[in-house]
Amino acid sequence: MKQEKEKKSEEPRVAPPNPVAMRRAIADFLAAAGLDPTDALVRDTPSRVARVWTSEFLDGYGMSPEKILQGSAYKLPRSSRAELVVVADLRFHSICPHHLLPYEGRAHLAYQPSKTVVGFGRLTQLVDCFAHRLVLQEALAQNVASALYRILDCSAAACIVEARQACLRLAEHGQSDARTFSEAYEGALSRPGDLRRELWARLGTRRPQSEPFEGRESE
Repeated sequence: MKQEKEKKSEEPRVAPPNPVAMRRAIADFLAAAGLDPTDALVRDTPSRVARVWTSEFLDGYGMSPEKILQGSAYKLPRSSRAELVVVADLRFHSICPHHLLPYEGRAHLAYQPSKTVVGFGRLTQLVDCFAHRLVLQEALAQNVASALYRILDCSAAACIVEARQACLRLAEHGQSDARTFSEAYEGALSRPGDLRRELWARLGTRRPQSEPFEGRESE
């Protein structure tokens, strides 16, 4: 079990954002789009874009899930029966790597502690750690659930992500009301059963109405 958790911890090495190179690239992009880079409207755009991307959209590459969770973990009280911990409606924003378009929504996290628990605020930071990267929604859910399961050494973990994707709202698709759901389960929650039913009971109507839980359990 421990070896499996360590194997899942491996993340691809990504160089930190380079603001100088990013500014040059944005200036080249504006020129390629036919805009005059000296025009007052876009003259400072490369600097603004580089600043917001490095500080808001890509700063997750500089975050460590281990530091986030281990820095706030404390022993489970002896009186605890290791009940399921659920934190719902954590707001996030991210960028899809396919079109570099944003998506935003809410993440619902759950874990069943075996030895340690973590401060609730750190769970928000954990979501941002992975959301503030170029990441698919499905991978975002899996990364968060895997980090919880591995770093806290818990018996079960889950992350459910619901979002609105900008690419679906554009004219090509025109699906302004579309919501997308992704789920990832680890440990005891990876198997349909009482624990997963308890999780969805706590989340209630947040699950997609087109996919009732009972239907998922029979798959």
